[in-house]
Amino acid sequence: MKKHLWFLVLALIGCLTACGVSTVSTPTLVTSPSPPAETISLTVSAAADLNDVFPEIGKLWEQETGNQVTFNLGSTGQLAQQIERGAPVDLFAAANKQFVNDLDQKGLILPETKALYGIGRITLWHREDSPLNIQNIKDLTQPQIQRVAIANPNHAPYGVAAQEALQSAGIWEELQPKLVFGENIRQTQQYAETGNADIAIAALSISINKPGKWILLPANLHQPLEQMLAVPKNARHPEVAKQFAAFINGEQGRPLMRKYGFVLPGEEPLS
Repeated sequence: MKKHLWFLVLALIGCLTACGVSTVSTPTLVTSPSPPAETISLTVSAAADLNDVFPEIGKLWEQETGNQVTFNLGSTGQLAQQIERGAPVDLFAAANKQFVNDLDQKGLILPETKALYGIGRITLWHREDSPLNIQNIKDLTQPQIQRVAIANPNHAPYGVAAQEALQSAGIWEELQPKLVFGENIRQTQQYAETGNADIAIAALSISINKPGKWILLPANLHQPLEQMLAVPKNARHPEVAKQFAAFINGEQGRPLMRKYGFVLPGEEPLS
């Protein structure tokens, strides 16, 4: 009898196995939800001519990635000095590539991250309610113009461009008594906005798309303002900074750079 009972048990197990039914309980795999991705906050030191366009690009990037970006805007020369002194900067966007190359030579830049992102232009800018009628750069010698604001050429690339343009026009020496110097190109334009100067040699990127009258100065009056960015070696978030740099030079950033008058890498300059 016992022999028959064991035979029945074994036969039943064989049937279950043949039917694909496991007789061994399988542990249930329980997966915990993924933790939320860490929000990265980038610090970007950027030339003052990017005062209008970079916040727009930054807002798009924040919406797309969930990360955050804070801009430290100023004179390129002064921003470069801050990096030399160890400022924790994730991305440096200069108004002239020479400042990035100088930092690279000092071993402070990740060289593979260097990239041009735009070519700047300069304008003669004054308020809409100004009675001035300016047609070209030599009109700055008119007696009704008492003060002309330019960025400090000692550390601001747009100041260097302004000086070169005035020298090319042959009026640099004549204008010396009229010149007032801004710490950066944005402050320079503010001098004219507030009436502390009659007119400013400003950046196209902060002249366009806002109130005021301006004329574009010929590009051949000064050396090209080839603007370059790079990730410093002491960046806290170098990989995310590279992603933001690619965003600036990518399909989202380039239309905005173009909107603010920059000539983009690979494109023809404005006439």
